[in-house]
This record gives sequence, structure tokens and C-alpha cells, in this order.
Amino acid sequence: MLASGITAAASILTNACSKKVEAEKGSTATTAATNVAAGDAPEVTTAKLGFIPLTDAAPLIIAQEKGLFAKYGMKDVEILKQTSWPVTRDNLETGSAGGGLDGAHILSPIPYFMTMGMTKTKQPVPMYILARLNTNGQAISVANTYKDAKIQLKGAGFKEALAKSKSSGKSDLKVAITFPGGNHDLWMRYWLAANGVDPAKDVSIVPVPPPQMVSNMKTASMEAFCVGEPWNARLVNQKLGYTALVTGELWKDHPEKALAMRADWVDKNPKATKAILMAVQEAQQWCDQPENKEEMAKIISQPKWFDIPVTDILGRIQGKIDYGDGRTEANYPYSMKFWADNASYPYQSHDLWFLTENMRWGKIPTDFVKAQELVKKVNREDLWKAAALALKVDATQIPSSTSRGVETFFDGVKFDPAKPEEYLKALKIKTA
Repeated sequence: MLASGITAAASILTNACSKKVEAEKGSTATTAATNVAAGDAPEVTTAKLGFIPLTDAAPLIIAQEKGLFAKYGMKDVEILKQTSWPVTRDNLETGSAGGGLDGAHILSPIPYFMTMGMTKTKQPVPMYILARLNTNGQAISVANTYKDAKIQLKGAGFKEALAKSKSSGKSDLKVAITFPGGNHDLWMRYWLAANGVDPAKDVSIVPVPPPQMVSNMKTASMEAFCVGEPWNARLVNQKLGYTALVTGELWKDHPEKALAMRADWVDKNPKATKAILMAVQEAQQWCDQPENKEEMAKIISQPKWFDIPVTDILGRIQGKIDYGDGRTEANYPYSMKFWADNASYPYQSHDLWFLTENMRWGKIPTDFVKAQELVKKVNREDLWKAAALALKVDATQIPSSTSRGVETFFDGVKFDPAKPEEYLKALKIKTA
């Protein structure tokens, strides 16, 4: 069912949807003509989309910089920087009519939380997931004080190091994530639990906005953090800590950020929604081509986007990693993917895993019937497919199933989306 990365990349070059847009490096594309028939013209030409400065927001930024939104008729799209995931959520709740957002680069569980009423006002805000923006590309980094413990993917090293810190009088051992119940919270909790650390008892898990992770590590206010790139690479480059593992080691080609929009906006503007999806899908294909990585890094590094050095971004998206503890790889297999191997497709099975893990840690009620109903309501893979067909994406790159099948984690645990109850029951460390 899944096309290989090589096949996908080759097909991309021949797809009608991936005609190269020529532009000066780091500048807005010079062509902004629309590629839509009059009958398919979007109902509106503007949308306000939020992003957090993380490499996996690149498809939205590239779609803007390369004129792809305009190409499909959305000439007035705004890509707006957000300071944190709670702020993004609140701005989505407000909506653009109230000065907020219509959609965003978002942690995959947040649209579900919002639809369930886990919002600032405690009122449901129905959301749709339209695409996955990427797979892989996150990491768990630890403070330099733990270098001697040689903490990596597997082993009791971190558990023993934490115990040693406690015995020396450090009572509050903090590990940082970006949002409770979000992707990074779940990666951190899974890794800790798989290595014998109970995240509910042995450490304090605290939320920190992604751009503030490095500065918090610098002040020695945390033991470890989980966040997306480029903040792990930046930590290593500033010699303030090291990467214990990249999350692709934990779960190869795991789902990551999503493109989500308010359901009322999508329902009111179906043609505009398709146009946005077409632009983002084309941008994802562009981002995945090796020859574009350097230009992508230069664009997103600009002050108006990330405002950090290109060197903090480029290496890891090229598959070159310096863990910061002596380990380096020139072609590691867990770099971020935007399109290859169906990275863009929003599998319903992946959303069910996110919900199951939130059940595991007591974030949402343990009710699989309601969870599966919710996935069918929030996950709009049908809209993804419609946009892909309009782009003339090769059939081999359009999955025929809502499930990617049984997933296997680094510790041998398997998640069968047809039997989520069995997965949850078998997990040894949990709150539920």
C-alpha cells in the first residue's frame, strides 16, 4: 500500500502538480496566476493560518513564499506566527472573525480536544484535520549533566540518573513538553514508561513553548525536553545539552503535526479549502526534494519566520545528525518527511493512537466507541483525497485505506488500530 520514498520522489518529479515554481531564493514567487477554472474559484481568497516556529511548519511557509496559495486562487492567505500551542488553540477558538485564526499548523490531538470542548471557554469548537504535515523530525534531548549516564533510546540510564539526582537532594525533576496531551507529551511519556520511569510519579512534566526550550535548558530548570526541530539541533549547536534519541527511533515514520481548520470555515468554503490543501500538498512535495532542502532552510530561517541561523535547521532535514554526545550520522533514516511514504496523508488509525494514548494517561475518558466516532468526524481524509486528485497525484501515492496497519514501537509493543483496547490493556505503566 505504501509507496517507497524513492518511488514517491521520482513520481513527484513527473506529477503535473509539482511543476517547479521559479523564484529567487528566500523570496516570494514571481508567478501568482491562479490555476483554477472559473467554476472552481474559491468562495473567499483569504484565510488566516497560524504556525509555531518548527521545521514541520515549512509546508505552510513555502506555500506562501512560493506563491502556491495564490496559484490556486487563495491570494490573500496570511501565515501568522503564534507564541505557543495554547495561544494557537485559543486563536482557533476565537476564529478570524474575532481576530483569531481559521486554521493552523497544529499538534494532532488538539483538534480533537477542541471538538470535545477542551477549550478556553469549555465549549466545543468543531475542527477538521485536513492533512498531516509531516512524519518524524522530533527529538528528546537531555541536559549535559547526564552525559556520563549515556542516555539513549533504550536502557535504564535515565531512570538511574534521575534516582541519583533525587538522592543528591534535587526533588523536583522536570521534563518539558510543548502541550499536555500533545504529540511531544506522548513521545516523552512513551519513552519514559518503556524504560521504567513512571511519568506520573517519577518526574514533573511541564509545558514549555518550543522556542523557549533551549533557554530553559540553559538556566538548568529542566532535565530533558521533547520538541520538534530545529530546537534540538540548536541545543546541541550551543553545547547546552544533547539528543538522547530522535522520535523516529521510537516509532519509525510516526505521524506528527497536522493542518487543521475550523469545521464551520471548511463547511462554508469547500472550494477554498480544496485550494488550500492543493497548495500545501504541492509545497510538501517541494519540501521533500533533496535539491530544495537548503533553500527551504534559508527561507524559514528568516526573521519573519523563525529568526534563527540556517545551520540550526539544515543538517537534520538533510539526514545529517550530530547528537551532541559523540554520535554522528551522515545519512540517518529518521529525518523529517513531508510527502514521501504517505507522510501527508491523515490516516485515521494514527488519530486513534493519539486518542488511545491520551486515554492511557487519563487526559480523556476511556471510551473507544466514542473515540472512533470522533475520528470519523474530525479526520477529513476525504478532503485530502479530493485535493490530491485535483492535483493529479499519482494513484500510488493516494492510500486506499484509512489505516496504515499494525504499528510497531522500539520496545516491541504493537498497536493494532482494529484492537485499541488490547493495546491499552497490555501497557504496564499507565494512569487509566
